Amino acid sequence: MFLAHLNSLQASIFSSLAIMSLLLTFVMLGSHWLRNYVYAFAVQSWLIAALSAAVGYFAGYPELYVIALLTALFRGLVLPLLLMRIVDRLNVKREIHAVLQPSSSLVIGAFLVMFAFVIANHMNRQPAPAANVVILALTIMLSMKFIGFLMLSVRDEAVSQILGLLVLENGIFLGSQILVPGMPLLIEIVILFDLLIVVACFGMLVRFLVVHAGTTSSRQLNRLVG
Repeated sequence: MFLAHLNSLQASIFSSLAIMSLLLTFVMLGSHWLRNYVYAFAVQSWLIAALSAAVGYFAGYPELYVIALLTALFRGLVLPLLLMRIVDRLNVKREIHAVLQPSSSLVIGAFLVMFAFVIANHMNRQPAPAANVVILALTIMLSMKFIGFLMLSVRDEAVSQILGLLVLENGIFLGSQILVPGMPLLIEIVILFDLLIVVACFGMLVRFLVVHAGTTSSRQLNRLVG
């Protein structure tokens, strides 16, 4: 496992990129403006692409360069453009009916990160210094998954829920780049194209909500039951 041979420079690069990705998740969690969500997701995707390239370079996995390029293209450019197009067409600028205020969401998010750290500490089996990177990668992967689920739970706008799903998947993808960089290239490509399908399906759902419920809030789906 390449983590066993990490030096301090490599560990610092991986840790910095992963931590910045997590901080951008808090930008999404602490804002009601949909454009902020999309911008933060785009930058987060570019950071994950840079992480993939760095792991590919230091660990000797040239296929990760392809993954980095596809990540930057699809996650960092195509998906944000599709989401911006949905936001502009619907003329919905902010989250209106959130269950929690941004400050409360940030506090809960911080507790989720601490909870993820405790879990990661118990799961780690690597000796130092690789243990630090493994714990960090597991913590950030679990934190982004938990925060993605939190966004799905406390945000009602369909666009916000798309971002919640994408953040959740970004967390899994980020962790896999550090922990299992040798994952087959085909699987990674399939995951990327699945994201395009997810966004396209949610775009159709948003249009359905506008036509039949007159809103973009997923809460109104209850009216369509029966």
